Amino acid sequence: MTQSNASNAKSATKPTGKLAVLIPGLGAVSTTFIAGVELVRKGLGKPIGSLTQMGTARLGKRTDNNTVMIKDLVPLAGLDDLVFGAWDVVGEDALTVAKRSAVLSEKDIDGAADLLRSIKPRPGIHDPAYVRELPVDNAMKAATHVERVEQIRADIREFKKTLGADRAVMLFTASTEKFHQPGKNHETLKDFEAAIEANDPSISPTMIYVYAGMKEGCPFINGTPNYSVDLPAIQELAKELCLPIAGKDLKSGQTMMKTVLAPALKARLLGLRGWFSTNILGNRDGEVLNDPEAFHSKEVTKTGVLDTILVGEDYPDLYSDYTHKVSIHYYKPRGDEKEGWDNIDLTGWLDYPMQIKVNFLCRDSILAAPLCLDLVLFMDFAMRNHWRGIQEWLSFYFKCPMAAPGLSPEHDLFIQLTKLKNTLRVAAGEAPITHLGLEYYGDDLPICVP
Repeated sequence: MTQSNASNAKSATKPTGKLAVLIPGLGAVSTTFIAGVELVRKGLGKPIGSLTQMGTARLGKRTDNNTVMIKDLVPLAGLDDLVFGAWDVVGEDALTVAKRSAVLSEKDIDGAADLLRSIKPRPGIHDPAYVRELPVDNAMKAATHVERVEQIRADIREFKKTLGADRAVMLFTASTEKFHQPGKNHETLKDFEAAIEANDPSISPTMIYVYAGMKEGCPFINGTPNYSVDLPAIQELAKELCLPIAGKDLKSGQTMMKTVLAPALKARLLGLRGWFSTNILGNRDGEVLNDPEAFHSKEVTKTGVLDTILVGEDYPDLYSDYTHKVSIHYYKPRGDEKEGWDNIDLTGWLDYPMQIKVNFLCRDSILAAPLCLDLVLFMDFAMRNHWRGIQEWLSFYFKCPMAAPGLSPEHDLFIQLTKLKNTLRVAAGEAPITHLGLEYYGDDLPICVP
């Protein structure tokens, strides 16, 4: 191993004490995440799918044979450091939610039952203008945006006190809100705060959570399509408070496959005529998305992926005129075991047509849970590194990742992974990996001079 590894990481301070993971939205994804962490801590499960727990990074040249675990490369919080709190408009504790969601087996739920039972959600923010398809029985009583902000801030302080946590990260996994276009109230922090004071209806529940959380010093992860960290006003607040932000909409199933297959088409210069995607799922997320206005929010994040990978302006003969359709159908019997179908119509040599068919029988929350874990640990690392604003290096985890103003976000999964690992290498004082192809030869390049 080279001299600079986790014990000599150049910037971030080592984590000390407990890290509170505060979650608006105590549903199938969050309870699967929490239960999984507890099972791994007890040695009753493996953290499959988690880059922070099972991933590796090569350091130096291939000939150095130096590969380390990512969790040994940079100082990340350990699983034993994690404690949990939540808000929800449904008052069920995490154990009840996990049983109702039917993602995990009875044996696994029993293995995490004590922790799940202890997590009772504080009243959540509910606005029926944004989310309609929910059985609400635990809504916050506050009457104005200002009161809601102050209640969330007070909850965060109380969570940290009761959980014995030194610091906190907010992970937003609540229901998808109906689609709405950002406006003037979201452009500057001054306008945003004025809209909160005025109790303006353009301020959604998600926006209140992100604003309140950041005012209490919490990095914010948006795992949904809802507007929050992508708003200019919130990005301004992140810079002002020196807080990292990341989002939006966790990339787990069908969209993850698109960010694998679309780069392959582009790499081989195969043309695209159309890409049709449809899903069925029966969990609460599917029930909420049964509202067409809520589905449109998801549709925007799912359909934007191809546009930045298969760019028609760069490849007019291949990608200037293709059809991309996405649909999601609520089908109660399927539960959390989502199924996605993709039909891809492509063209090859001399414009001859071909097709690819994909049938992904996945488990929505099982795919999302390790992403939640990685994002929590990486965002805490970014906070201790004093990295502020958009964390573009975490694009790997999102359907609709953010980039600095004026730049297009990167959607290619493999480029995203390279960016993520190179960021960690540099943070640890190591050189980034370029995959140039000449590293084996050093100064003795394989060139024959006549």
